[in-house]
Amino acid sequence: MMLQTDTAQNWDWPEAAPRDTSGQAFLNHLRFTAMACRAKARTDLFEACALLAVDRSQSRKAHAEALVLSLNEALGKRPIFHRPGDAERSFDEHWILQLARVLAQGDEASATFLLHSRVERAKHRHILFLMSRISEHFSLI
Repeated sequence: MMLQTDTAQNWDWPEAAPRDTSGQAFLNHLRFTAMACRAKARTDLFEACALLAVDRSQSRKAHAEALVLSLNEALGKRPIFHRPGDAERSFDEHWILQLARVLAQGDEASATFLLHSRVERAKHRHILFLMSRISEHFSLI
């Protein structure tokens, strides 16, 4: 068996970025957004989605801000976000992450169940819009 001295030829480059199945990158993105939005005024869920739907070029940051600023309206209480990088997760973070995962998997029944468990029916469409636009930038499955 002969060893090659040129290791660059034998290097296996990954075809895609490694998947973060734990969802930590997704949660940290929302946690940083929540920290940045602490002093901002809360946003009406319908208005936030209407503005973002008109301009499809808006970034995931804009969608995350809209979600964080209007999530209290959808949940009926202010959601709890831990500090970025914190291993502990709140119930709200677990719920958000699970919703993002089932949306990424295309599991409409589970998404409907999760939404019915915490969000009034009139706000389902808006939360689905924001969550799907954010989660499409992360590998959650």
